[in-house]
Amino acid sequence: MTSRRALLSVSDKTGLVPFATNLAAHGFEILSTGGTATTLRDAGLAVTDVAAVTGFPEIMDGRVKTLHPNIHGGLLARRDNDAHLAAMREQGIAGIDLLAVNLYPFEQQQEKTDDFATLIEYIDIGGPAMLRAAAKNHEFVTVLCDPADYTGVIDEIATSGDVSQKTRRRLAGQVFARTAAYDQAIADWMAGDDGMGDGMGGSMIVAGRCLQELRYGENPHQKAALYAAGPVRPGVASATQIQGKPLSYNNLNDTDAAFELVAEFSEPTIAIIKHANPCGVASAASLGEAWGAALAADPVSAFGGIVAANMPLDGETARHITGIFTEVVIAPEADETARAILAEKPNLRLLTTGSMPDAGSDAVKIKSVSGGFLAQSRDSGSITAYDIRIVTRAQPDERQLADLMFAWRVVKHVKSNAIVFARERCTVGVGAGQMSRVDSARIAAQKARDTAAHHGWDAPGTIGSVAASDAFFPFADGLAALIEAGATAVIQPGGSKADDTVIAAADEAGIVMAMTGMRHFNH
Repeated sequence: MTSRRALLSVSDKTGLVPFATNLAAHGFEILSTGGTATTLRDAGLAVTDVAAVTGFPEIMDGRVKTLHPNIHGGLLARRDNDAHLAAMREQGIAGIDLLAVNLYPFEQQQEKTDDFATLIEYIDIGGPAMLRAAAKNHEFVTVLCDPADYTGVIDEIATSGDVSQKTRRRLAGQVFARTAAYDQAIADWMAGDDGMGDGMGGSMIVAGRCLQELRYGENPHQKAALYAAGPVRPGVASATQIQGKPLSYNNLNDTDAAFELVAEFSEPTIAIIKHANPCGVASAASLGEAWGAALAADPVSAFGGIVAANMPLDGETARHITGIFTEVVIAPEADETARAILAEKPNLRLLTTGSMPDAGSDAVKIKSVSGGFLAQSRDSGSITAYDIRIVTRAQPDERQLADLMFAWRVVKHVKSNAIVFARERCTVGVGAGQMSRVDSARIAAQKARDTAAHHGWDAPGTIGSVAASDAFFPFADGLAALIEAGATAVIQPGGSKADDTVIAAADEAGIVMAMTGMRHFNH
């Protein structure tokens, strides 16, 4: 660094004054703009206005203030290039050796309003232009876009009088990642409310901010990290961890599955998840009752599971949860009694989200494939009891209808092929991820028989239950497996060439069949 000039222009003033104070103490002249300059002057620091450098005032409500050769020339000039240095002397341009800029908070403002006129003014132009210029020229310019990096930079300057090339390159990389994410947020907003425009054509930008480096991925030889991307949605990425050891990749994946499942319900609901599939789900008048029913549905599989609640966690429910080994508990909130009880299990992770996600909201889901990725809108589809079509002679009673709707919400979150048996708003058998729908039905029925044997019940819970299938029955054999297990009503999308045959089999058995017209594959 030769000229020792720093340009500071930030929306987020966190750590600004100490940072600028230290820069000044190490011989930097401070250049600044607008509110940043005012903040620094109020702290007693000497500041040169950018307008004094450009010889041009800020105009158009601040839309134009740093877009000037005296600024960008100072950021982009190579200090080892004689022609660049000659141009600087000829045009009277002084070098800028450090740039600290964070952008207009477009993403945060988007969470507060959808007003076009407001959001358009939160699209930063000069900030990204300066950041990209400085990042391109990071061999000679230190560039910062995150206040978290201020202390490390000051420490390097204090120790060696300069910022290392390694640090400059790392900071430059962070800048390009930040501007890419910023552009993605704006592009998604421009594309439409769901971030997908009129279709899936064109280009798609994928960018995220690393929240946490994980010990490993699904297996110890795989690397992994958790990233935040897109508008904030209550869930694992935005949750506060109250206690417990760090979360693993598998913990986060399973916790997300559990929390999205309970978000489908308005009444108190508990879901216990293992390997991204529910082993017990129940709705009841209270969380405590829901916990008891969900655990009873499959107490063997629940060991070491993930527990999600859609209501603030109370002490009674927390005490019940600690009765078995549990990896993670996630809820919108937990009262002081619940927190104290869970704290007795220091390895148990407790996450609170502040609120529940909207099960009907739109978002984009991405899955990598060799050489690219697949993108789709999240499955926000839902139906009510008024949307289903009863296609059999038998009609559902009130209890069956409530259980059918419950089972349909749960089966949406089970890996395909998926079958769910339910009774009294509680799962009694879940079959997931099989190559044959018949196998899923048989596994779900066997799980129910195993649970009955565990509890010493006279009959499995599938006797008198309802069943949900995430997709249609291509043949009547899948339905026959449900009838054999004791189901009295079945809900499924319909749409198979064999619908008439399947409906006839249901009529012959005297059971209820409801069709939704909506499939819920979950691969």
